[in-house]
Amino acid sequence: MSEVTLRLAVPEDAAQLGRLAYQLVKLHHDFDPARFIKIDDPNAPGYGRYLSSRADDPRTVVLVATVVEGGAEKIVGYTYARFEEKDWNDLRDPAGALHDILVDPGYRKRGIAKKLALETFARLEKMGAPRVILKTAAKNETAQRFFRSIGFRDTMIEMTRERGGVTPAR
Repeated sequence: MSEVTLRLAVPEDAAQLGRLAYQLVKLHHDFDPARFIKIDDPNAPGYGRYLSSRADDPRTVVLVATVVEGGAEKIVGYTYARFEEKDWNDLRDPAGALHDILVDPGYRKRGIAKKLALETFARLEKMGAPRVILKTAAKNETAQRFFRSIGFRDTMIEMTRERGGVTPAR
């Protein structure tokens, strides 16, 4: 494998970002179909366009991890994060919010996620973020271990109640 490089996403990355974002959305939907949206198109063109369109927003970081394979650049991971102002609903001061991080399964266990995360955090800090917050699926123990290994701590538990108080079968 060629060296992994990081760069900011550009609009031309939409198709590759969509394919990766689909994996993240599917993973969450598989954890809890009642809570998380479902995307039927494995190319997730809408999400890919959304992510790549954030490139011009000075309060947003969309980083991609790339390798060169067969002479072509391939995106093998990405992060999506934003600098967010004080939020009275969440009872928090301004913070960086990591919304997405994903590395293609074929490229995991090579330090790519950590490299993406740390560069994303550095960029959020330059924007003035005194901390970074994130949410992770309750069932995603792998992600939780990863986040703890890079300095995160548990602060909130999200709970969901379906209409009528019925809990979906697991």
